[in-house]
Amino acid sequence: MRARIGEVAGSLPVVRPVEHDEAAERGCRRRRKKTPAALSALGLASEPSQAVALSQVTTDALPRIETGDVELDRVLGGGLVRGSLVLLGGEPGIGKSTLLLQTVVRVRGLRVLYVSGEESRRQIKLRADRLSEEAAGGDANADNVLLLCETRLERVFEVIKEVEPDLLVVDSIQTLSCEMAESSAGSISQIRECAALLLKYAKESNVPVVLVGHITKEGSIAGPKVLEHIVDTVLQFEGDRHHIYRLLRSLKNRFGSTDEIGVYEMRSTGLRAVENASELLLPEGNEELSGVAIAAATEGVRPLLIEVQALVSTAAYGTPQRSATGFDLRRLNMLLAVLEKRVGFKLAAKDVFLNIAGGLRVSDPAIDMSVIAAVLSSNVDTAIERSVAMAGEVGLSGEIRPVTRIAARISEAAKLGFKRFVLPEASHKSLDRRDFGLELVPVSTVADALRALFG
Repeated sequence: MRARIGEVAGSLPVVRPVEHDEAAERGCRRRRKKTPAALSALGLASEPSQAVALSQVTTDALPRIETGDVELDRVLGGGLVRGSLVLLGGEPGIGKSTLLLQTVVRVRGLRVLYVSGEESRRQIKLRADRLSEEAAGGDANADNVLLLCETRLERVFEVIKEVEPDLLVVDSIQTLSCEMAESSAGSISQIRECAALLLKYAKESNVPVVLVGHITKEGSIAGPKVLEHIVDTVLQFEGDRHHIYRLLRSLKNRFGSTDEIGVYEMRSTGLRAVENASELLLPEGNEELSGVAIAAATEGVRPLLIEVQALVSTAAYGTPQRSATGFDLRRLNMLLAVLEKRVGFKLAAKDVFLNIAGGLRVSDPAIDMSVIAAVLSSNVDTAIERSVAMAGEVGLSGEIRPVTRIAARISEAAKLGFKRFVLPEASHKSLDRRDFGLELVPVSTVADALRALFG
């Protein structure tokens, strides 16, 4: 039997209207209106997008701004692209602020707004005066560098509208906060919102923006991973604070290659660009010492001749030690196992210490031959001739495998005055028959390489 409508309605629970909370409603309206109002006030109001045919898109060369820093321009791909967003990360005290400050002070013809949320104007001025005498001189760009110590993004955009800079530097993104996110500065939501607004400003105003980013103890950029996706270029400033050399490498670059690196030397007057790093990384003097081998490595597409140092001694405490600075310890253990299994050198009861001179960290497998040569040189206490450079990857069966960019490595060694170059036989066959100005010694196994080096 069907139930009547009145009976069904009477069986349902009574729903009473919720009291109207005017304060909550005002807050909701305020939050709904704040986002477009803020964007409109900052000159970042969204406009309707239009679909354009791919054939109608122009492919003109991207205009770039030369910073005057040869190494920085190389890593960026030729300079700063107008409207790009660049993120610079690195350990505390490695020199990120120093690099940016000396760059904006020395660059010519640009109006720069330098926003700092970590230092006062006086601190920045003292650093600029310390970095270089040119920074305080009348010929520099110091008069066109405007300092703003602020952490509120809304105030930063107000100043941007007033001064209309040609370049914006923010040190750092973790210190900024905006009203659109209610969390504290440095939180995931604040970093995401601030980076998105700065990206919108850069694209619509055609002004390049450089952000300084903190890193975690693991070495990655602090904050959400979306930060690295938002920006156009991610630069990493690396090095050991106890050494004078710094490496600037590109982890992401939408406008250039990620194979280039920049080399800097830290001095009391700031960072000096090193155009020929091989001359500084090689040892000085004519004395030949055991345990030293010269490797022709590459960082990106740039050849570098570096000094590999090894020390082999009898284990004093029973358990042999293995230590590597600037080189992968697991790969060192593999190379030592190859020496013992394929060549017959017994190193199981000896301490082995390896160091890449200059504080560099090298991951190029082409320095394997130099590592083995330095270890055996120290083990038999016989020096390798200073005029010999080498490059070659060592396989588990003891073979010397070919390496990339062998011609550039040989040319760099010849330019620095080396007389002999030991290289894989397969790489030698692929070379053109031009005269490099030094003797080429092809080898196919570790045993062949040791005979070529020690006779």
